[in-house]
Amino acid sequence: MPDTTSTTSPTTHLRLERPSEGVALLVLDNPDQRNAMSDEMTAAWVAAVDELAADRSVRAVVVTGEGSAFCSGGNTSWIASEPDASVDHLRTRMLAFYRAWLSIRKLEVPTIAAVNGPAIGAGLCMALACDVRYAATGAKMGVPFVKLGMHPGMAGTYLLPNVVGEAHARDLMLTGRVVDADEALRLGLVSRVIEPASFLDEVLATAAGIAATAPIASKLTKLALQGGGHEDIEAALQWEAMAQPITLATADLQEGIRAAQEKRPAVFTGS
Repeated sequence: MPDTTSTTSPTTHLRLERPSEGVALLVLDNPDQRNAMSDEMTAAWVAAVDELAADRSVRAVVVTGEGSAFCSGGNTSWIASEPDASVDHLRTRMLAFYRAWLSIRKLEVPTIAAVNGPAIGAGLCMALACDVRYAATGAKMGVPFVKLGMHPGMAGTYLLPNVVGEAHARDLMLTGRVVDADEALRLGLVSRVIEPASFLDEVLATAAGIAATAPIASKLTKLALQGGGHEDIEAALQWEAMAQPITLATADLQEGIRAAQEKRPAVFTGS
């Protein structure tokens, strides 16, 4: 793994690192609890996402977990801590929790979930909120909410069908079963499965490749694909007829053409 340098003040249960130019790495850092989403981690996550959203030098973001797990989801002791609370109180509390973790969707740069180990419940939903998911061999994934006696949360009933399709989403949510990385690849839950020894290096190299593409084109492409893409072909054509000319008017387009003609890597500046 390349040398990394933290660019934020120390926070509890989360690290923000900059492994290469244009790439930010968010590390869920609560390994003793399998990176469960603690209050401290949640607050640090919101602050880190806000920092990244304001940083124009960021061109790709990777999320991974410290230790053997990616994220075991919401802290079950937190979830069960108010057995006498009203539904309205719990609803307010859960909405704030969901929106905190799903804030990664507001980033306009591509996001990658590097699923290094188990991603369960809300932890998998957070990975589903990223643009791309890669898994280490042996990683387990599932949304076993019903096995705990609860309805799915964290927009799982939107995000999972959007990624794997309705049939697979029904299977996974209604059975609550957990799948391994190879089955996750077959279902379309992840895009690649990588051996653990080289896992993070390969994911960070992919992120660096994304960061090297033209930033304006990358952001507009991400926005076009967000939420499963456009509603219909006409909506796609209307968007592309606006977005493609925007990129054709950039200096980066001229640089990209020159670089292709000169058979060299392009150097994009976002202008």
